Amino acid sequence: MGVLLTTLEFLASLLLIFLLGFVSVIVLEAYRRRHNNAHVEAPAMFEDPESLKQVPFPDIVDPAEKYLSLIIPAYNEEYRLPGTLNETMNYLQQRAANDKSFSYEVVIVDDGSKDGTKRVAFDFVKKYGVDNVRVILLGKNHGKGEAIRKGMLHSRGELLLMLDADGASKVTDLEKLENQIHAIARKDYHPGDSAAGEATFRISDIPIVAFGSRAHLEEKALATRKWYRNFLMKGFHLVVLLAAGPGIRDTQCGFKMFTRSAARKLFTNIRLKRWCFDVEIVFLCKWFGIPMLEISVNWSEIPGSKVNPLSIPNMLWELALMSVGYRTRIWKINS
Repeated sequence: MGVLLTTLEFLASLLLIFLLGFVSVIVLEAYRRRHNNAHVEAPAMFEDPESLKQVPFPDIVDPAEKYLSLIIPAYNEEYRLPGTLNETMNYLQQRAANDKSFSYEVVIVDDGSKDGTKRVAFDFVKKYGVDNVRVILLGKNHGKGEAIRKGMLHSRGELLLMLDADGASKVTDLEKLENQIHAIARKDYHPGDSAAGEATFRISDIPIVAFGSRAHLEEKALATRKWYRNFLMKGFHLVVLLAAGPGIRDTQCGFKMFTRSAARKLFTNIRLKRWCFDVEIVFLCKWFGIPMLEISVNWSEIPGSKVNPLSIPNMLWELALMSVGYRTRIWKINS
């Protein structure tokens, strides 16, 4: 009996040492990343394929020059990117032809691709011009979160939409998010219908975020997915709930729209660079009191997903860092 107790005490001591060591590692890593909201490496540049000159991108603190910016992160998307860009450009051009006040840009962020993604992106720049399509080259792979942050911080739109390169979401659904943002902005922030009020109303000045959501497809997804994927999904949702709190059922859908004011507040503070930056967006929206809308969108399963079971430990690690970083105030939030 004494030997058993001694063994249990030894195992308990090892477990305690492990837990203390793990917490210490999280705290130290959170401290190391306290300035991760600063720009990575050199300032963003884009290349004019006609003159081959490098021209600085605009900054999120500058006034908007376009109505809509679409930010597409791309990592080794040589084969899926063309279809998404063709569908996107067809929609944008048709809308611009029907509405002369509508202006847009597409910002493709090449996150250190090793295939022909850069070539594909610049083909579209040559076809549509650098005023409508621009490419940011990150040089090396930093992660989807960093790619989107870089694109957001150097876009010119009043409204900024992030969408995935795989074409899983329909670009036409952006109008659902856009219309709801306008409705909330006018209802909550713009009382009155005076001509003077209408003249001064700018959607870019009102912080609102609209989350595209696949939550309405969850029942069908549960029926078709493998049991272990459903288990991982439910577990991840529970961890997200603990880290960021309730409010958004589908944090991970890659189809979100931000007003310029919201993007300025959020993406100058984002620190997570890979998969869990979406959860950090939810956390920061609550911190700043930015209204969040969750809107159902069309979504299709596209082969070639870069999320796999090995991504789960990294996601949990990032969520742990976020929780420790913000709750211990190691990560300062810039207002």
